[in-house]
Amino acid sequence: MKVAEENRSRPRIVVMGGGTGLSVMLRGLKEKPLDITAIVTVADDGGSSGILRSEMQMPPPGDIRNVLTALADVEPLLSEMLSYRFSSGTGLAGHSLGNLILAGMTDITGDFVTAVRELSKVFAVRGQVLPAAGVAVTLRAEMEDGSIVIGESKIPEHGGRIKRIFLDPAHVEPLPEAVEAIRQADAILIGPGSLYTSILPNLLVPKLAEAVCASKAIKIFVCNVMTQPGETDNYTVSDHLNAIYDHIGTQLFDYVIVNSGDIPTEVQDRYAEKGARPVQVDWDEVTGQGYQVIADTLVLFRTYLRHDAEKLSQHIYQLVQNWILRER
Repeated sequence: MKVAEENRSRPRIVVMGGGTGLSVMLRGLKEKPLDITAIVTVADDGGSSGILRSEMQMPPPGDIRNVLTALADVEPLLSEMLSYRFSSGTGLAGHSLGNLILAGMTDITGDFVTAVRELSKVFAVRGQVLPAAGVAVTLRAEMEDGSIVIGESKIPEHGGRIKRIFLDPAHVEPLPEAVEAIRQADAILIGPGSLYTSILPNLLVPKLAEAVCASKAIKIFVCNVMTQPGETDNYTVSDHLNAIYDHIGTQLFDYVIVNSGDIPTEVQDRYAEKGARPVQVDWDEVTGQGYQVIADTLVLFRTYLRHDAEKLSQHIYQLVQNWILRER
């Protein structure tokens, strides 16, 4: 009873997205006194997730597994086990152990959503993890040259500029729990992550988008640090925001969090070899559209360039706290 009362007293935050960026941020947020619900895309069709999706007729487990791992309250070795990827073995190479566990749990329970819920209990997940829908969806992109690219993994590889993306089926039903979490949220957080293949797929689920638009919660967009080759080449911060506006038809966000810190030249050069560069903060465009900008040095570089989860989560927590105090 005491735990339940404590959770109800915590600000309720819904985080929407997918990919590595979301998982990094959640590792910081789970250390804050927040009631977290993560709504995760089900459009992935590449690698281990794509194989399991095709062979077992289940939603792709990869992004869900990453989020479960990020929010799990377990020993580091157990967390590492979930992320372990087999490097050899006929039919086994390339698969993540966490993906296989989710696939097995889906087979046992007969339902992917139940599998995620039960695995969340096993790994003492701090928060609620929900797929955006109970079934897999196929992501399609219309390019500016008029061509149509089918499949999440194929879109960044195609080349050219994306005009719009859409789901198949277009009117996929979200989980009722996801819609309810958005309705009850004090804060809705979108990003970081691949703009067209991780962030927008969630917002294209009709009832999810409607619930986000109708919510009185504070809405925060966390912009990527780097552009993504084949997806957001040469995009500025306002380009990211405009792409979301063009797909949803309304200006969603109250605040935009951006990195304003310098990225070492040698790191930029390494990413430039792959076609990525720092996302430029075009202040006048962003503020001129009515967004409030929170800027700070928010990057860390070890093997890869990532958001500083601790600093980012502190900014988010402070924004949410201030918003709740103001609304009261």
